Amino acid sequence: MPGESAGPSALGTVIVTGGASGLGAAVARAVADGGGTPVVFDLQEPVGSGFAFEQVDLADPRAAEAAVRRVAEANGGLQGIVTCAGTDACGDLGDVGAEAWERVIAVNLIGTAAVVRAALPYLEAARGRVVTVASTLGIKALPAATAYCASKFGVVGFTRALAAETADRVGVTLLIPGGMQTHFFDGRPEQFKPPADARLNRPEDVAASVVFALSQPPGCEVRELVVAHSTESSWP
Repeated sequence: MPGESAGPSALGTVIVTGGASGLGAAVARAVADGGGTPVVFDLQEPVGSGFAFEQVDLADPRAAEAAVRRVAEANGGLQGIVTCAGTDACGDLGDVGAEAWERVIAVNLIGTAAVVRAALPYLEAARGRVVTVASTLGIKALPAATAYCASKFGVVGFTRALAAETADRVGVTLLIPGGMQTHFFDGRPEQFKPPADARLNRPEDVAASVVFALSQPPGCEVRELVVAHSTESSWP
C-alpha cells in the first residue's frame, strides 16, 4: 500500500572490523544469525567461527582499503560495514610513548575512515549501511585517556559528517557503547580497569542494536545509538 514501510532490509555481505573478539565477534555472529554473511577483518583469525577472514592491521590504511575492495569484488558487492576494531593506550600524555599513542589514533580513527572510504562505492550501489563504533568516551572526556578520547571524539565527528555527506545514498549509524564484558580491559593496570563491582553490558546485547540499524529499509535512518548498562558511570 502507498505510504507503508518497505520492511527490514536483507543484511547481505557485512565487513566487521575487529571481528575476532569482543563486540566485533558478537556482531559477526549476530549478522550471521540474521541471515547475513560476515567477513571479519582482524589481526587474529576468529577461532571456530567459520566466517570469512581477512588478516588486516587497521593501522595500515592502504592495506585496509585493499582488503575492502578484495572482499567486495569476491562477493559481488557489499551491503554493510561495522567498525568494531579498537585499541587503547592508557596513561597521562607524558607517560604514553608516542608510537603507542599514535597507534590508537591510527586504528580507531584513521582505520575506520579508510575502511569506510574504500567501501563507499559498493555501499552506494547497494543502498548499504555503515555502523561506526565510538564510545561514551567519544562524548565525555576522562584523564589518562587522551589517545582514546581523541580517537573516539574523532569517530563521532567523522560519522556525523559522513551521515550529512551521504544522506539518501548510504545509511550511517553512530553507535556509542558503554563498558562491556569483553577482554578489552585485560592486561591494564588496576586503575584503568572497571571496578570489581562494575555492571557491564553483554556484547551480544549491544550487537543486537547493530543488526537493528543494519536492517532498516532505505530512507529510514537510525542516526545514533547509545547502548549502556543502566548504571554506566560514563553516561551521561
